[in-house]
Amino acid sequence: MTAVLAQQALSARAVSARLGATQVLHGVDLDIEAGRWTSIVGPNGAGKSTLLKVLAGLLAHEGVVHLQGQPLAAWPARQRAQQMAWLGQNELAGDDLTVWDVALLGRLPHQPWLGRPNARDWAAVEDALRATQAWDWRERTLGQLSGGERQRVLLARALSVQASVLLMDEPLANLDPPHQADWLQIVRSLVARGTTVVSVLHEISMALHADTVVVMAQGRITHQGACAHPDSHRALEQVFDGRIAIHAVAGQWVALARTP
Repeated sequence: MTAVLAQQALSARAVSARLGATQVLHGVDLDIEAGRWTSIVGPNGAGKSTLLKVLAGLLAHEGVVHLQGQPLAAWPARQRAQQMAWLGQNELAGDDLTVWDVALLGRLPHQPWLGRPNARDWAAVEDALRATQAWDWRERTLGQLSGGERQRVLLARALSVQASVLLMDEPLANLDPPHQADWLQIVRSLVARGTTVVSVLHEISMALHADTVVVMAQGRITHQGACAHPDSHRALEQVFDGRIAIHAVAGQWVALARTP
């Protein structure tokens, strides 16, 4: 394990991946700094979700991915699940499960085979449900919830893992603006505690709150840099063919559509 890899929560080297017969990723190299928030952005079809699934170990690929300096494939499944939590797009969960039981699923990597939840598990689930403002629904079934409410419960499931790395693919889907702001606060509190967060976002203005932005196009990384840096802003504007412009508004960076 090199010193450079040891400083990264995740890294990818020469990663390529296919979906069926289509080559989606083309020799991607990427370093994700530990204890920071990295957002992956780009136009539709850029390969963002595919890259995130590769980093999570959910998709076959060429090349190598390291988690905390060790090849991802070398991690025992349970230990990897304890260290890395996942929130994907359009995730399915049984509509007859209660909100509490869905969030409790995040504790499975910490429990022995056929073991029962303990006090630490209960506390982790309660903390996660309260953080996502889903505590009051804990006895309701998932089928009784709206799309935005379900998304908050699935986020609670990921948070209850208490992993050192959290990967999220379009986590703001179905969330209204106030709950998007709540999500941002959750991410900031996680990073403040040393958690590494990697998110794929279509909401460019929200992505610009991250520490680092990774810009993708056609299965390749075209730029990686600090969200506040002018080079990152230019890369974002270019990848969207000049149809957005990055501006400072009320002390934060926002992406505004350019009118023809």
